[in-house]
Amino acid sequence: MTTTPSSETVAMHYIPVRGDWLELRQEEILEPDLPIIDPHHHLWDRPGNRYLLDDILADTNSGHNIQATVFVQCRAFHRAGGDEALKPVGETEFVAGVAAMSESGGYGGTRVCEGIVGNADLTLGSDVERVLEAHLKAAGGRFRGIRHIVTWVDDPVLMNPNYAPPQYQLADEKFREGLRQLGRMGLTFDAWLYHTQIDELTAAARACPDTNIVLDHVGGPLGASTYAGRHDEVFPGWAQSIRELASCPNVHVKLGGLGMRINGFGHEKEALPPSSEQLAQA
Repeated sequence: MTTTPSSETVAMHYIPVRGDWLELRQEEILEPDLPIIDPHHHLWDRPGNRYLLDDILADTNSGHNIQATVFVQCRAFHRAGGDEALKPVGETEFVAGVAAMSESGGYGGTRVCEGIVGNADLTLGSDVERVLEAHLKAAGGRFRGIRHIVTWVDDPVLMNPNYAPPQYQLADEKFREGLRQLGRMGLTFDAWLYHTQIDELTAAARACPDTNIVLDHVGGPLGASTYAGRHDEVFPGWAQSIRELASCPNVHVKLGGLGMRINGFGHEKEALPPSSEQLAQA
């Protein structure tokens, strides 16, 4: 049976972008010549929510020296039919087209989507190889790895309505065989999960030492819904889990993604966007 997510659940994960509000805070660029690669962004065209090449160019042309970007999967433009396992390859085909537009030189100096992190179902085990081969062929040399979202928490409001993975998926042997296949092909795994699952990722990283793993959004520390007002409780557990994960030489962490409502900082409720100092303090 398919259930319709509540408006509260949808708003928790997909709050509208308010460009006029964001423009209320302008800060001096401290190191305008510092070369930057944006390692995590999305592109999509959804009802009332469009973010495509022109939109990212408006952001990258802020005055920083952003030389290239990496697209990360977001279920954009999956194939409508055909083999279920190969449907996510449509996203890579779309993004490769955007990258080709950028590489033409007609859209400025930033190489948009220079790297592509797509999606494949790792529970296919070693059979995921054929999906990865299709991504590699479609990406024109830009494909770097996949993200298979495993976010699970015992709170329906915090469960993303577009992703419903089972609990303990990282421990599933077929999933881990898919992880190992990534390593055999020299591809990476982007892990998007919540702080309550970091120890599960540590176990998976140790079981698949030849696969490079990238932890997204610093491990998803929760601070909303049933975790609201519990930062003093969440942080020590998050920190302990992060230290243990840091013992795995095949794991890297992206520092970002802390502006989501699930983190519970509440900046979206303020009259002005947070300053850099406020973000760092939070």
